[in-house]
This record gives sequence, structure tokens and C-alpha cells, in this order.
Amino acid sequence: MTTGSPHLALALAALLLTAPATRAAEATPYPVDLDRLGLIEGRAQLDDGRLSSEAWVQAALARIERNDRQGPELRAVLTLAPDALEVARHRDAERQAGTLRGPLHGVPVLIKDNLDTADLPTTAGSLALAAHRPAADAFVVTRLREAGAVILGKANLSEWANFRSTQSSSGWSSAGGQTRNPYDPTRSPCGSSSGTGAAIAAGYAPLGIGTETDGSIVCPSAANGLVGFKPSRGWVSRSGIIPIAEAQDTAGPMTTTVADAAALLAVISGADPADPATTEVTIPPAPDAATFEKASLKGVRIGVLRQNLGFHPGVDAIFERELARLREAGAEIVDPVRIEGLPKIGEAEFTVLLHEFRDGLNRYLVDSGAPVKSLAELIAWNREHAEQAMPWFAQELLERAEATGSLTQAYQTARADARRLAGPEGIDAALAAHQLDVLIGPSNGPAWKIDHVNGDHYGGGSSRLPAVAGYPHLTVPMGYIHGLPVGLSIIGPANSDWRVLEIGAAYETLNPARRAPVID
Repeated sequence: MTTGSPHLALALAALLLTAPATRAAEATPYPVDLDRLGLIEGRAQLDDGRLSSEAWVQAALARIERNDRQGPELRAVLTLAPDALEVARHRDAERQAGTLRGPLHGVPVLIKDNLDTADLPTTAGSLALAAHRPAADAFVVTRLREAGAVILGKANLSEWANFRSTQSSSGWSSAGGQTRNPYDPTRSPCGSSSGTGAAIAAGYAPLGIGTETDGSIVCPSAANGLVGFKPSRGWVSRSGIIPIAEAQDTAGPMTTTVADAAALLAVISGADPADPATTEVTIPPAPDAATFEKASLKGVRIGVLRQNLGFHPGVDAIFERELARLREAGAEIVDPVRIEGLPKIGEAEFTVLLHEFRDGLNRYLVDSGAPVKSLAELIAWNREHAEQAMPWFAQELLERAEATGSLTQAYQTARADARRLAGPEGIDAALAAHQLDVLIGPSNGPAWKIDHVNGDHYGGGSSRLPAVAGYPHLTVPMGYIHGLPVGLSIIGPANSDWRVLEIGAAYETLNPARRAPVID
């Protein structure tokens, strides 16, 4: 076993050059209420001069300094942008000169570290990529910069977006360590967008970008008391994002309110020639803010996915309370709604993920100029540096993906079966049979204790159907179990993203459940 190779030393040095603790040390606290400062309110304060972008970023850096490597050691941020304050000052100067780049002008944003950034490392949480600097930004990152956002840094994540081991601990990466839940640092932040979830919940930034293949936006959003939105396939480009599965991958917003999620989606969505899926859909114009403010549940037909309950009595009790609340608000509840093919979807999905991960990652590593050029090289690198890369769990998913070979006929059949069962014969059939607008279920159980020896202890959830189908999935906070957040999932048909968000906004008004964790 090699523990002191020049490659590893250089990789660690590259990562530490932009480590949060070193870059945030110069920050001093400002009287900025980070716990209440979402996009909508923050933008209003920037517009009327009560707040500057510099003050907002300075306050965020100070909070990160106090909490990320000190205090509760949330380890939500992997790398900070060394020019964040400089960019914020420039945005302030532009504002004073009467020039606004876009709807995120001067607003700090954190990005999951599997999205390419030309000015910062892109690692997927792996030490093998610690020195990896792609030549160009991901399409989503370009959209954020064009809208005027201040990229605060890159968020930690479950290494390789949690597609490394069946015994993994969500939020742990060899590059960043263990991300912790700000509501209770002994508990999991879920994953794989763990750092984004913990960071936005802790008030490090009002907006975060996560990615999802199956549950990786929704679960960490729900577990950290956030709104999380997985868009329909094709709404947000995957170009410049380290892949798991082309059939299911997408980026999406993680925020503190539904209106903020919708505003962020409007910025990052759109056609990208580098991602053919985005040219196959026509995205309707985003509704204005008033649409979300006046959204109503009256007459909305909602189907209950009873198959997704029964994994935790506390979750069931909160969910039943919220069903009563929805009825009182005028929603028409159809209960239960059953998806007949649900038990069969998981096996087909796993076959798709194993095949597409190998194929997609090999192309990404070569095209982006990564230090390792293939999945096989990555597996070998991890073995050579096992003490640092694999101290708690192994890489059996990487090895299984490498052993699958090419995109076989078995893969093609599995992909067709999975999408058919989840989409046309699943969500679509249920909506049509009962003339429903959306389906609902619980997003998650309360966060479990972090356990590096045994790995994660997932409860239940509602992510698989919309993830496999490629349909929109929104989670909104619905309550707390012993201080730990749980969310309500709202699932709609393909390309009904704005409608799902509108229904979510109406529910959020009805039940403004979110409360910020206690963070210094």
C-alpha cells in the first residue's frame, strides 16, 4: 500500500490551497441575518440598499469559518472560491452604476463538487481528482455566472455521488471528510448532495445546486429542512457534470423556499446543444412571482402513494396530519393510489446505473482531462491509496460497473422496462386513472446516526418513481420528529415542473413548517 506518493501529495496540496478554514480566516461578522435571508428577501435588500453583496458574502464566510472546520464541524464546504469577496465587490459596483447582470446579481451560491468549474477543482469528493481543473464551466455554472451570481465555492458530497459502495456513509468523501446534519451533527445529512443540503440549511448561502440520479437532491433537502426540486429530464443540462446515469441524472435547486427554487430553476434551465435531452423538450416560460404568492390548493386533485408509507410511525402521523390540512384547504384527495409495477423497478434501474456509469464516466474523464482516464484507472488508484481513499468502506459498486462491459442488450431492455414501469405504466397511468394533478408521499424519515462502520440506515421515501421516469419531484418541509426535519414529496407528470412548484408553494403557505437549525 502506498501512502506517500507524489501524486497524492500534490492532490492534497491543491485541495488545501482553497480549503474553507484558510480562506475564511480574514472574514469578520456583519449584521446580516443569514437564517432569514433567502433569495427573494435578499434581492429586495440588495435593491433598496439595506444590504450589499460584499456584506452578504463576508457574513457567509464568517459563518463558514465558525462552523465548517470548527464548532459543529459540518464539513459542508469542500472548496471556497478565493475571489468570492472580490466578485461580490464588483457586483456592488455594477449595481451602483445601474448595471445588473441578471436575477441573481450579487447573490451567493454554493455548487455541488461534481459540477465543472474552470477556476476551482472538480473532484466528486475523490482524492484521485483533487488536482482536477476542467478547462470550462459546466453549463449550469455558466448560467449562474451570467445571471450575476457570486460562486461562493464547492460543496462536499457523498464520494462519486454515492455510487461507490453499498456500505457508504452519506456525506463522506475522501477529499472532504464527513458532512454533518446541522440539526444534529451526530446525524446524517443524507446524500449525495450532502454538503449542499447542510450548507444551505446552515445559512452559508441562500441557494445551492445539487444533482440527483435517484434521491440525491430530495433526500438531503428533506433531511436538512429544505425545499429541493428534481426537474424533469431535459430541463437542466448535464454537460460538465460528472455522471452516474444518462437516463436519470439532472441538476436542480436546493433552497429554503419554493419561490426561491422556482427562481433558481428559471436561471439554470434551458436548451444546451451539448446535452441532446435539453433540445427534446420545450420549457414553458416561468410563472411570475405573483403566481406563487396567490397559489391555491382548492380543487387540486392529489393522489396518495400509500405504498411509500409505513417505514416510520412518526412520519406516518405527520403525513396523516398534512392530508387533513390539504383537505381543509380544498384539495381533493384520492387515497390510496397504487403503482402496480413499483416493486419491479429497482432491479431494472440498478442494471441501467451500472452500465451507464462506466460508459459515461469513461467519456467524462477523458474529455475533461482528468488525472485518471478511466474507471479502471480510478479503481486501481483507490487500491494504491486505500488508506486515504477507502478507510471505512470499499468500492464494490465501481468494480461491478467496470465488470459490466459495454451497453449490452440486457441493459437496453432494462432501461426500456424501467422507464415504462415508472412513467407510462406508473405515474402516467395513476394520474390518468384518477384524473389527478399530482401524487404525494413522504420524502424521508428522520436523519439516522452517522455510522462509518455499518454505513447508512435509510428509512423510506418517494424518490424512485420520478427519478426513473424522469419526471419532476419536489420536497417541501412538513414537520419535525424530535427536532429532525421530514418532507412532503409532490410528484407530477413529465414537464409539469412549474405546476408542481405552484402546488408546492400553496402547500408551503398552508404549512410554513421550516425552522432554521441553531447555528452561530
